[in-house]
Amino acid sequence: MATPSALLVLLLAAAPQATPSASPAAPAQQQSPTPEAGASPQAPVPFQPKVDDPMLAPVPPAPEQVTTWDEALTRVRQRSTDLRGAEAGVTRAEGRWRQSLGLLLPNARATAGAGVDVLHPDVPSAPGGGVVGGGTSAPGVSVPSAPLGTLSASVTQTLIDVSAWRGLSSAKASEAASVANLQDVQRRLTQGLAQVLVATVAAERAAEINRVGLRQALERQALTQRSFELGAGTQLDVVRVSQDVAVARQTLVAGDEQLRRTRESLGLSLGEDHGVGVNPAFNLGGLVDQTRRDCTPLQDLGARPDLVAQRANVDAARESRRQASAGYLPTLGLSSTVLGFTTDPGFGRFATWNVSAVLSVPLWEGGQRGGLVREREGIEEQAAQNLEATRRNVSVEVSRARRGVEVAEALLKTASESLELADRTDRLTRRAFEVGRGSSLELVQSGAALRQAQLALVLREFELVQARLAAFLTEARCDW
Repeated sequence: MATPSALLVLLLAAAPQATPSASPAAPAQQQSPTPEAGASPQAPVPFQPKVDDPMLAPVPPAPEQVTTWDEALTRVRQRSTDLRGAEAGVTRAEGRWRQSLGLLLPNARATAGAGVDVLHPDVPSAPGGGVVGGGTSAPGVSVPSAPLGTLSASVTQTLIDVSAWRGLSSAKASEAASVANLQDVQRRLTQGLAQVLVATVAAERAAEINRVGLRQALERQALTQRSFELGAGTQLDVVRVSQDVAVARQTLVAGDEQLRRTRESLGLSLGEDHGVGVNPAFNLGGLVDQTRRDCTPLQDLGARPDLVAQRANVDAARESRRQASAGYLPTLGLSSTVLGFTTDPGFGRFATWNVSAVLSVPLWEGGQRGGLVREREGIEEQAAQNLEATRRNVSVEVSRARRGVEVAEALLKTASESLELADRTDRLTRRAFEVGRGSSLELVQSGAALRQAQLALVLREFELVQARLAAFLTEARCDW
């Protein structure tokens, strides 16, 4: 008497050849010929399930795709709002430095005016009020005319102003901080663009793996359903495998949404308000070498742009505090003024030209200067603490990036071994189930483990690329 396992094998082998319309009167050529004496019997054909599901269709490609690294980097340079903001910060710092310099350079001013006394039109009246002279004159003597036109010019030059010099030093340090911040933004944009490109390609690959996993789950479902129809399986087997299909569908939906999100992130990095994909021809393997063309490795970690910017901010805050303290000191300046007015008869003449030295000594400002000094001290302390926090973060970031490559390589190796074992386990479990020696629970577990191992390998491969990028870009300076 045949065992249930042998019966299941014979039924599965015969299932693809049997049709509902088969009858005893079928043509002879459709019946299996009797093997001749001495000939080996033909091996049974395994059951080959056919699945067709709308969710197996691939994700539609993005309306716009990036083909090369240079193309992506060019678009970032042209459309990045972070880059434009950093460049505007440099422009602002340059303007502040020029304003500070203007306080130390000569300042010249010219003023012209015309005045008339409405009540006494014949009396010369200076603009702004005041009588200049009488309305009569001796023969041949020029007197102020009525109405009266005046012209004055003045020049001032600061000779000693410690506060202004401190302000200039503070503005210069702020300009250096802005330039270093721009370089740091360029580095971070390069790193962010490379990472989001890798993440998009990884999401594309994960979406493909999810569809392979769903197809395999559907095939197991068809195999289990066929076994149940032939009486070799139970309803519990069908429910278990159907549940595995539902889990595979959930994974696929989540993976597709992650793909759309990474495309949107790539679009934002490129300055677009819609998703952007990556062309299949994109050379992801040479991405590290391509970034080395645009960025230079640092010989000293202290030269990293963000640390340079923070140190410059501390210098700027220190000089700004000194500027406020120098406000207690006197200032010395030089001033020269020339005054001319219209005459009658004649066109006009210059009446006075004086040169004077001005010494200004601050006495009491109601405590404003003391409050300003305390405020600048607080700003200096904040800048110093920000520098220390940045130094610590950079140290940890570099340490993580350096060991990240080794960790990623080890994880990739273990993921590859896990995938190989999961694939062998799934194949053996499926074969055992086909011959009636395995359970549906083992079939579901092996299928889930295989899908997880496939996704893990894909993620580990792209994590290795990201780790190599991070290891280089955390200790580099990018000058566009």
